[in-house]
Amino acid sequence: MKGRLIVLDHHKGQQIAALMVDGRLDDVWFDTEAPRPGTIYRAIADRPVKGMGGMFVKTPDGPGFLRHAKGLSPGQPILVQLTSYAEPGKALPLTQKILFKSRFAIVTPDAPGLNISRSIRDEEQRETLMAIAHSEMGKSDMGLILRSCCVTADSSAIAEDINAMADLATQILAEQTGVAETLLEGDGPHALAWREWSEPAEIETSSGGLEQHAVLDALEALQSPCVTITQAGHVYIEATRALVAVDVNTGPDTSPAAGLKANLAAAKDLPRQLRLRGLGGQIVLDPAPMAKKDRRQFETALRNAFRTCQVDTNLVGWTTLGHFELQRQRARPLLQIDLS
Repeated sequence: MKGRLIVLDHHKGQQIAALMVDGRLDDVWFDTEAPRPGTIYRAIADRPVKGMGGMFVKTPDGPGFLRHAKGLSPGQPILVQLTSYAEPGKALPLTQKILFKSRFAIVTPDAPGLNISRSIRDEEQRETLMAIAHSEMGKSDMGLILRSCCVTADSSAIAEDINAMADLATQILAEQTGVAETLLEGDGPHALAWREWSEPAEIETSSGGLEQHAVLDALEALQSPCVTITQAGHVYIEATRALVAVDVNTGPDTSPAAGLKANLAAAKDLPRQLRLRGLGGQIVLDPAPMAKKDRRQFETALRNAFRTCQVDTNLVGWTTLGHFELQRQRARPLLQIDLS
């Protein structure tokens, strides 16, 4: 099937949202037992970490760690937001810079000012959107970012979204005092699909959609660390406690260009593989053998592949052993769906 298809369904009581692009699984959201990123807590400051400028805090979901915590005293209530999934056995990663994010608008209480996505370049469209922003937020001390999908949205829908996020922010910011409490839970899979997959697509909401569109088959294939690259070789993607190892191998092609061909194909698909598997942190790529003069072409292919990836990824560079390192935000949970 050509085009984009969004499948919203449940599997064994678990909410799942899948994005298919030209018949191939491109993205997936699912729920876990871990707290959802975006969750807002009223936390209680616990103890500072000397030398790191951070502080451990108490939340209803366990201990959290707050970076750049200044001017806080133990026992003080503070509003914080969960930024990503915690590593096993570690504290929840938190921030004081709270965002209220929806499909069209992001309200930023700590960053005043009205802003429009830089991907919107048409000056007339920017002026129209800025007029809407001023109309809805002109008297507010909070900031606003209008997202790129506002280009094709109706003005009334944008205004409604701005007002909803501004009202929610006002409500949450009024909850400054009290015991540790969850004030707002992060968005679930179906809400995330509506919020993040804003490009035009068909939407399937009927029961059994995951089986009908082979989403479960694609998820089952992801259980294997081996990824076949058509006519170019295969890649092994394996997570250890310390890092994620990506090993690129050539196929039956033994020509001098085989290594570069496999590496370029692997680079193109790597963001999708990491996204679907929920892998982040330190990532080490072991490319197939290629000439040093080809490293720049491989690095360019990597940068182009990650340019449109919504998960923050830093391409660190080459090591003396010839590996390539990346640092990636843990924005997704590890793939954990019971397919038995």
